[in-house]
Amino acid sequence: MTATPDGNALAKLTFERYERYLNPGMAQLIAFMGFESVEVSSEGCYVYASDGGRFLDCFGGPGVFSMGHRPPEIVARVRAQLEEMPLSSHIILDPVAAELAERLAQVTPGDLRYSFLCNSGAEAVEGALKAARAFTGRPGFVSTIGGFHGKTFGALSASGREVYRTAFQPLLPGFTHVAFGDAEALEGAVSEQTAAVILEPIQGEAGIVVPPEGYLTRAREICDAAGALLILDEVQSGLARTGRMWACDHEGVVPDIMTMGKALGGGVMPLAAFIARPEIWSIFAENPYIHSSTFGGNPMACAAGLAALDFIEQHDLCTVAAERGAQMKAGFERIAAANPGMIEAVRGAGLLIGVQFSHEDIAGLMIAGLAGRRILAAYGLNNAATIRFEPPLIISEEQVDEVIEGFEEALSKTAAMFEE
Repeated sequence: MTATPDGNALAKLTFERYERYLNPGMAQLIAFMGFESVEVSSEGCYVYASDGGRFLDCFGGPGVFSMGHRPPEIVARVRAQLEEMPLSSHIILDPVAAELAERLAQVTPGDLRYSFLCNSGAEAVEGALKAARAFTGRPGFVSTIGGFHGKTFGALSASGREVYRTAFQPLLPGFTHVAFGDAEALEGAVSEQTAAVILEPIQGEAGIVVPPEGYLTRAREICDAAGALLILDEVQSGLARTGRMWACDHEGVVPDIMTMGKALGGGVMPLAAFIARPEIWSIFAENPYIHSSTFGGNPMACAAGLAALDFIEQHDLCTVAAERGAQMKAGFERIAAANPGMIEAVRGAGLLIGVQFSHEDIAGLMIAGLAGRRILAAYGLNNAATIRFEPPLIISEEQVDEVIEGFEEALSKTAAMFEE
C-alpha cells in the first residue's frame, strides 16, 4: 500500500477532531506512544496507516480479530445478509439468530443451551448478572480483584480496579471482591446470600493472569455447596484464543452462565452473548421481554457469528493458537531470562500472552518501541506494567518470529535508555 497524497493532512485532521470532539486524552496518549499516523484500512494480520506503512497487529482489538482483519469468508457472509435483511423486525422470528443460538449450544461446555444475543461483552455481563439475581432471588455477587467485566454500571460493579470505579460511586450494592486464584478467600466470601460468583478463567486486563491449576474446579465446588451460580466471563479468553475453544475447557469446568463476545463477530460485526443452563431460562417463561436489546442479535451480526464459528472449525484455530502461542511465549521467555532486571514474568495460554515488566515506564517505552518497528501492542487496563499480545490466530510462524525479533530489539533500545 502506498501513502495517499493527503495522508499527513488526514492524520493531523483526525488528531484535531479527537481533541475537539471525541477524546482529547486519548489523542494525547496515542501521540505520546509514538503513533503519528492514523489507521485507514486493514487486512489479515495487518493494519495500514495514513503514512503508507503497515503494522503487524498483536493487540487485536483486544481479542476481536481472532480470524484476522476483514476475513473474506466472513465479510462475504455479512455482505450477503446485508442484501437480504440487515436488521430484524422484532416481530417475526429471525432464522439467523435461531441458527446461531443452536450453534452456540453445540460449541459451549456441558448443558449450556439458551443464549441471549447482544452487542458487547459488557452487555453480556449485565444480562448474566440480571439472570443470576432473578433466578436465585439472592442479592449478592462475588468477583475478583483485578477482574474486568466491562464499564457499564453492573459490569463495573463486578470489575476489580478502583481507578475505573471511584468516579462513579456508589455503584450497585452487593458486590464483594476477593483475590483472584485464592480458593480459600473465595470460599469465605460465598454465602447463602450469594447469587453468583463471576470470574474470568484467565484475567485479561489484569495482565493475563493465569490462576493456579484447579482453581476453577474449586470455584465450581464452592458455588455448588452454597447454591450459588458460577458465571465465567469468556469475552476475551474464549473462541480458541487460549488453544481450546473456551479457557474453562482446560479444566473441564461447566459454568451455569457463560459470557462471550469480541471474536464472536468475526472481527466484522459487534456481537456478544450470554448462554445459560435451561433451568435459568425460566426467568423468560413468564415474560419473554424481561430482558431485551434493540440491535442485539441482528441478522448481520448473527451471520458474522455463524461465519466465525465455521472459520474456527475449518481452520482448526484451537490447534493453531496453541502452536503459535507456544512459539511466541517461548521466545519471550528466552528474552526474559536474559533480561531479569527488565522483565518479571511471561504469562498466558495459547495466543493470550502477557509480558510483565519491572516498571510501567518500561512497558510504555516498549509499546512505543514496538510501534517504531511497526508492531501493535498495548498494556492491560488493570496493569500498566504488562503488555498484552493477542494477535490474530491466523498469524504465521514467520510473523511470530518477526514479533519476537522486534520485541528483542525494542527491549535492547529501552534498556540502553534506562542505562543513560
